[in-house]
Amino acid sequence: MNGVSGMPRYLLWRVGQALFVVWAAFTISFAVLYTLPSDPVAVMAGPNSELTPAELAAMRHDLGLDRPVLTQYLSQLGHLLRGDLGQSIQSREQVSHLIGQALPPTAAITAAGLGAGLLCGTALALATSLVRQRWARGLLDSLPPLGVSVPSYWVGLLLLQQFSFHWHLFPAIGNEGAGSMVLPTITLALPVAAVIAQLLGRSLDAALREGYADTARAKGVSRLAVHVRHGLRNAVLPAMTMVGLLVGGMLSGSVVVETVFSRDGLGRLATTAVSQQDLPVVQGLVLLGAAVFAAVNLLVDLLYPVIDPRIVRQ
Repeated sequence: MNGVSGMPRYLLWRVGQALFVVWAAFTISFAVLYTLPSDPVAVMAGPNSELTPAELAAMRHDLGLDRPVLTQYLSQLGHLLRGDLGQSIQSREQVSHLIGQALPPTAAITAAGLGAGLLCGTALALATSLVRQRWARGLLDSLPPLGVSVPSYWVGLLLLQQFSFHWHLFPAIGNEGAGSMVLPTITLALPVAAVIAQLLGRSLDAALREGYADTARAKGVSRLAVHVRHGLRNAVLPAMTMVGLLVGGMLSGSVVVETVFSRDGLGRLATTAVSQQDLPVVQGLVLLGAAVFAAVNLLVDLLYPVIDPRIVRQ
């Protein structure tokens, strides 16, 4: 079967894998959350609640928490297949509505952080490969490991101290205006840029030692053109694979960033849901992360043949 006729089969296989990832995330999160020894109804009522045991039992019955675990699992799985994520235990609002309200600000800083990280990481890798001085190359090579090792919350606090409290250039908290996105974007972009620069730099060095790069140099192609047109295009595939993993990490990193900068978004929703043991909301957030991870990895995998035509799916 040639690559064209095999592509639909491959696409169906990858979509099936993505659906399996979402189902696995649902099953694992259910097993972890719904077998915890704590009682979400007791948490909702509070430590000083005057509700009687009978009233607490009635609340558990109303929420379906008194049914067997397998029955709860199958019921929630059926609702999920119909696109229903359930209701929040605390607010009784639809989980999909709560996530839909919190998603836009988180998606904005995640997309901005990913874009800035990819641009800066690519520029750093390219600059490192172009520099001739050994000391300068060594300095640039040391930046990615430093960026990976520095905790995001520490970077955020440092940026707040310098740019908000000392220089008063950007707001310290909130979601108002484009300026409020600058510091959170930098905080999210730093580890992404470090990982991309480290991985892309190694791939670029390997690509520039290949025969096609030597042929281009022999033809008189400029050094910059050899690095960009020949080396970078062939070195980008490993970095693309890492992008799918980074997106999932950035969604979890948004919890820390939104906490540091007191922003509304999925991070605050997740923190509140975990502290209140709002199990449907926590599970909905887990499913969202799994769905985004699966979708991005599927997109990256399908872009491989576009970037490198030598890759043909059989």
